[in-house]
Amino acid sequence: MPLIDIGANLTHESFADDLPTVLRRAADAGVTRMLVTGASRTGSDEAVALARAYPGVLWATAGVHPHAAAEYDDEVDAHLRDLAHDPVVRAVGEAGLDYFRHLSPRDTQLAAFERQLAIAADVGKPLFLHQRDAHADFLRLLRQWRGRVPAVVVHCFTDGGEALRDYLALDCHIGITGWICDERRGTHLRTLVREIPATRLMLETDAPYLLPRTLHPLPKDRRNEPMYLPHVCAEVARCRGEPAEVTAANSTATAENFFDLKGSG
Repeated sequence: MPLIDIGANLTHESFADDLPTVLRRAADAGVTRMLVTGASRTGSDEAVALARAYPGVLWATAGVHPHAAAEYDDEVDAHLRDLAHDPVVRAVGEAGLDYFRHLSPRDTQLAAFERQLAIAADVGKPLFLHQRDAHADFLRLLRQWRGRVPAVVVHCFTDGGEALRDYLALDCHIGITGWICDERRGTHLRTLVREIPATRLMLETDAPYLLPRTLHPLPKDRRNEPMYLPHVCAEVARCRGEPAEVTAANSTATAENFFDLKGSG
């Protein structure tokens, strides 16, 4: 069953020398379409360029990650607005809040997040969001804007049950990664994924990060790739108590609807 990886950082330097091979391995594994994450001004430009270079296989998001919020100014905002109108850009983000690392001050993160919420509302495209250790502020802003944006996915969900239920109550989608395969910090997800409706669940690798720890053998370079998405799918299916084919079919259909990919790939 074909899979869609809704979050792959294919502009990362680790893919610079072998991206065609990475995409071929993904296709061989059934991962036929991918969303390339834009997480900065430059990164969003690069994600768009990749999507244009691989039509029908890659699409892009365009945004500024909270780690890079300090770069957000009027020029960046105007540039993201332009990118958001590009047909290969299927969501605004990766945007949101991250109080775990605090690589940008909180007030700067909040301002950048709200400006990107406004872009999604104005352009009418979905949001691709990041939240870590910032649930209260994240939820407050999301509640204010949710009625003005068409769809929202909380990507790479790693939080607890309260946060999950808050997002589902706002009709958000949830992205699950190989974090669920991590016996040190992801075991709570193995129960929580049962609560996510099939029409709200999507799968992603967040490559090159979050290599599933249950892969055997682990690749020597520890680089995650989209070809490992079926492994994530199998773990999610096991935790949900359903065949992997069902999880794959549902997540693919959900991603097609969310990112408007029907009829492609």
